[in-house]
Amino acid sequence: MSPMKNLSGLTASLPFLLLAAGCASPAPASPASRGGSAAAATHYHLVKKIPVGGEGGWDYLTVDAAARRLYVSRGTRVVVLDVDSEKPAGEIPGTEGVHGIALAPELRRGFTSNGRASTVTIFDTGTLAVVGTVKVTGDNPDAILYDPASRRVFTFNGRGQNATAIDAASGTIAGTIPLGGKPEFAAADGKGRVFVNIEDKNELLAIDSRSLRVEKTWPLAGCEEPTGLAMDTAHRRLFSVCHNKTMAVLDADTGRIVATVPIGEGVDAAAFDPATSLAFASNGEGTLTVVKEETPDSYRVVENAATQRGARTMALDEKTHRIFLATAEFGPPPSPTPDQPRPRPAIVPGSFTILVVGP
Repeated sequence: MSPMKNLSGLTASLPFLLLAAGCASPAPASPASRGGSAAAATHYHLVKKIPVGGEGGWDYLTVDAAARRLYVSRGTRVVVLDVDSEKPAGEIPGTEGVHGIALAPELRRGFTSNGRASTVTIFDTGTLAVVGTVKVTGDNPDAILYDPASRRVFTFNGRGQNATAIDAASGTIAGTIPLGGKPEFAAADGKGRVFVNIEDKNELLAIDSRSLRVEKTWPLAGCEEPTGLAMDTAHRRLFSVCHNKTMAVLDADTGRIVATVPIGEGVDAAAFDPATSLAFASNGEGTLTVVKEETPDSYRVVENAATQRGARTMALDEKTHRIFLATAEFGPPPSPTPDQPRPRPAIVPGSFTILVVGP
């Protein structure tokens, strides 16, 4: 999504403001044994706020749980924080219109999708030094992920309505995949399939990451304008969050919708924690919907934890089970004009903050 898409819903009934690439996790135990009553009784709450400040919009967040770093897109740069000390670890400059950050741990490489420049910046995850730039094959690369099965990076190009596949080791273009609509978030299963929401078609596509072709197109009945996408890779379940306050849970092999649950207003991102069997939706109204996977076909809302208005982008730290969300303070919106009938409220200078929400 656009870095300023974080503000696009601010004139709705409640003002609001982006797993980035998912990494394959060790297969967890069955839902019955790994969550249990303790997980069901867990309450998520605001643990702390990390003041970041600075100017510019923001979009996706990505956690490197092993390296203990949080990557935050900030319009023209990526701000990197140490998640344990909460101190700055560095910046990646020159990322015009940056949306997302994908990591390839085995290659010690990271990749940013730069929407305004229609490029990908490649950086060293140890030093944060930029090592290359790739021009993608579609306009406005938005979501980005690394697929370990094919060792390729995929950008999902919003205005281009296609995806660009890049060889992660060499930085060369491997191919282009027409998508037939506007892509949003994506997820990889680690076995050679990549999934992506198509926002303007209310669809979810399954892509073969090696042959670079769309294998399946599944309608998302009851889901309007799907955005965030997460996956339980062990049980082959996809979590697609939608603007009509719905989370749709799909079988990743058949596309069958196995459940739908209500979520908050103004959703953008989704996440799934394999250790606790909890799925999350971050909602711009100022809530985090927590959903319990009782079985692969049974789900219930545990709570709608309070966050902060505008906090609709998030990343999960699988080590601590904490959620990081991005938001700021907002002033009143300016008066409507013919060109801007629903003007966005201004961000209070220096108020950009990372929220830490945990059990």
